[in-house]
Amino acid sequence: MKSARILIATAALFALPSAARAADPDPWLGKDKALHFGVSSLIAAGGYTIGAFVFDARGHALIGGAALAAAAGIGKETLDLAGYGDPSWKDLTWDGIGMVAGVVVAWGVDLVVRGVSDAHPLVVAPRVTPQSAGLEVRWGF
Repeated sequence: MKSARILIATAALFALPSAARAADPDPWLGKDKALHFGVSSLIAAGGYTIGAFVFDARGHALIGGAALAAAAGIGKETLDLAGYGDPSWKDLTWDGIGMVAGVVVAWGVDLVVRGVSDAHPLVVAPRVTPQSAGLEVRWGF
């Protein structure tokens, strides 16, 4: 008897009309969410790439790429909130997911291309020694 109720309840869930399922005007998996993810990941990867050329430290490039993508996503949703579109927390969530994906992919490519060395450490800033800074070290007076 109990299994029959479970079977009926499961069948009822799958038998819901498609109009009832499509009632959400802002679905989590809509076409605009894919655009938010894609554009945000491209901005984050591009920001990381620019940061990798500017900074030796990968951590700085990671922060730069993420900050650029976050600023773009938050700026877009702020414009939507000001009346230029439809603001959505779901859009902002997909922007964040795209941001993370973009910097992770760009960071991985950077690790493969440049490798890890004293000049390009995994995440932290490179160690600066007097010799690497171009300073002459003299001992004595």
